[in-house]
Amino acid sequence: MSLLTRIERALEPVRQLLTPILSDPRLLIGWAVVVAAAVAVLWWDLRERNAALPSLMKGVWTLVVLYSGPFGLGIYWVSGRTQISRDSLWRRGLRSTAHCYSGCGAGEIVGITLAQAILGLAVGWVAAVTFGFAYLFGFGLTVGPLMQEGVGFREAVLDALYSETPSITVMEIVAIGSDLLLAAEAHVTDVLFWLALALSLSLGFLAAFPVNVALVRVGVKEGMQNPAEMGSTGGSAQAA
Repeated sequence: MSLLTRIERALEPVRQLLTPILSDPRLLIGWAVVVAAAVAVLWWDLRERNAALPSLMKGVWTLVVLYSGPFGLGIYWVSGRTQISRDSLWRRGLRSTAHCYSGCGAGEIVGITLAQAILGLAVGWVAAVTFGFAYLFGFGLTVGPLMQEGVGFREAVLDALYSETPSITVMEIVAIGSDLLLAAEAHVTDVLFWLALALSLSLGFLAAFPVNVALVRVGVKEGMQNPAEMGSTGGSAQAA
């Protein structure tokens, strides 16, 4: 028996428990309402109290909240606002993970929708295509800002390769794996497809967070700049 088969059998009770719950249209409607409310709170706070944050970070936090609703809003509230009392390693880790998550999440949504729901590829190809899109989007969100700050293309690519690959890999193994466990046969019109995707994205964030904390701690990543400093100086966000 292969390791993959053993993992699938071990997680089968989880799948049987969650699949009916995540197939309920009422839950999808409720989740959409909660996400819309969370985004509204975020945008109000960005406009009224944190307008000084760079546009890049406003976009990052918007995507994080769109993916994870109140969970994403909570991450922003404790680590991304100019009003945080003091910065810390775990706050830097949260911001670094959020930065990675915003790009990878978009790539995962595009990849799994294209590969599974539209093209109907086999599970292995769905995983490969989705990982490719997630990595490309997350990689681009690191390289682009670095080049805008004057870093050369080659240096920016190398920096992104060694600083982002560990966290992206862990994030997507968990996110794609949990999504396919729950909804490998779901179609884009199925409630299960979208709710499993939403759950898998947040699980990926949780898995990547300790990786990013470790990378920041050992100096592989700088971590996103303290938002209080962004607010006071109006500076641009550093690479994750």
